[in-house]
Amino acid sequence: MKTKQSVTTHKITRFEATGPAETSDVLVVEEPLEIRIAHGSFPHRRQVAISVTMRTPGHDPELAAGFLFTEGIIRRPEDISHIRHIPATNRLSDGNVILVELAEGIIVDLKKLERHFYTTSSCGVCGKTSIDAVHAVCPPSRSGGFTIQPELLMTLPAVLRQEQLLFNTTGGLHAAGLFDREGRLLLLREDIGRHNAVDKIIGHQLTGGNIPLSEALLLVSGRGGFELVQKAAVAGIGFFASVGAPSSLAVELAASTGMTLVGFLKEKSFNLYSGSF
Repeated sequence: MKTKQSVTTHKITRFEATGPAETSDVLVVEEPLEIRIAHGSFPHRRQVAISVTMRTPGHDPELAAGFLFTEGIIRRPEDISHIRHIPATNRLSDGNVILVELAEGIIVDLKKLERHFYTTSSCGVCGKTSIDAVHAVCPPSRSGGFTIQPELLMTLPAVLRQEQLLFNTTGGLHAAGLFDREGRLLLLREDIGRHNAVDKIIGHQLTGGNIPLSEALLLVSGRGGFELVQKAAVAGIGFFASVGAPSSLAVELAASTGMTLVGFLKEKSFNLYSGSF
């Protein structure tokens, strides 16, 4: 199976004051990833397609694991026995279908996968109709969680931006970064979908046995929407920060789970919407 690339080049005509010129531009790759699960007891295993998400190729197993975890389909890394890309049925699906083999005995509630989705401005494919719909998979409220000095917090967007290597090349990717309380960047993932970048981080930490992430801060580029805060809450993250604005539902969910929520994080200022320092 051919390795998928995260970027590609495209011939363009650039218009400037001196006139047009033929050149090339680097574009971020956007392709669908179909996530399938195999579950049940041998020899009666059942394979089910559960999601298609538009993503930037790279770290697909992390994305699949993180998605299954934040959607409440699995609870621990041991629920997964194997993750692999499966052979293509046509050229377009080559490298774009991934199968998650669940451990034998794991019971999957397929009705949960049929819950109603609505189109959101944050990811375009999924979302919950109310906070009550996600409380079943979110941890209970915490107290005295992750803390960081405000002066140090305001330096983190610059760190995130500096490490966004694909963004520096294409200008077309979102990022999510996991930091410790000393402001050290532990992990960064980029994707054309901000929700995918978060799932990749959570999937990496899940398979590494590091969930819950109570001693880490999650910073995302752009807005802090409800779905991103929900994913962070499921992973046990107690501090969520975004470069842009949060939504009202994101603030409500953060408050109900004891999460500190910061928005409009910049070099010299930020807004605190939930929690305390």
